[in-house]
Amino acid sequence: MNIQKGNCEFLLGIDTIDQLTSWLNEHHFINGVAFIGRSNVGKSSLINSLFGKSTARVSKTPGRTRQVNIFRFVVVNREAKTEDSFYLFDVPGYGHAEVSKEMALNWQNLLDTFFQLCNEKILLLNIQDARHPLQEPDIVFQNYIKSFKLETYVIFNKVDKLKTQSERSRLKNLMPEIYSSFKWVKQIHFVSAEKGDGLLAVEQSIVTYVMRQIET
Repeated sequence: MNIQKGNCEFLLGIDTIDQLTSWLNEHHFINGVAFIGRSNVGKSSLINSLFGKSTARVSKTPGRTRQVNIFRFVVVNREAKTEDSFYLFDVPGYGHAEVSKEMALNWQNLLDTFFQLCNEKILLLNIQDARHPLQEPDIVFQNYIKSFKLETYVIFNKVDKLKTQSERSRLKNLMPEIYSSFKWVKQIHFVSAEKGDGLLAVEQSIVTYVMRQIET
């Protein structure tokens, strides 16, 4: 089974609390995956690598995801000759995006609403930067998200950017602390959205999770 690339359909972008509340209440039993990460961590590039080019808008400017963007994607089982549809949520990032206080507050309210109302069948992928693990915004988010009891995987992106031996050694030396900090997290992956390293394992993790939810 695999994600059908290039067939991820954009449904709508939501930037108000009322609209998000209404949509989630109407789609209470949704099954899918949500991506969230610190600004400029490569979230959109990772989404495009997994679901097909140009699914998410990529920008060099941090904080460009200003809505909860909702897509529908398809998982294909070629042996059984079946196709199943699921939801993909591209959620505004957290951290130090260069935006106004008013915009930042609106994003926080959107996040609170999303996590309070979304179905527990939603898999949360928290994207972090392999070059800068255990940053304060990431730790704050992890402490925040624990209470919502969503199955969460942590994806460390940009491993290809670790160019020097000292950078790679630093990440290796931090591994025990990383795994200790995320004991409650179900899976941890190290990937490169740009080079493709580790993406197959992430794709199969997504597919396994969403297909399992069909049976529950």
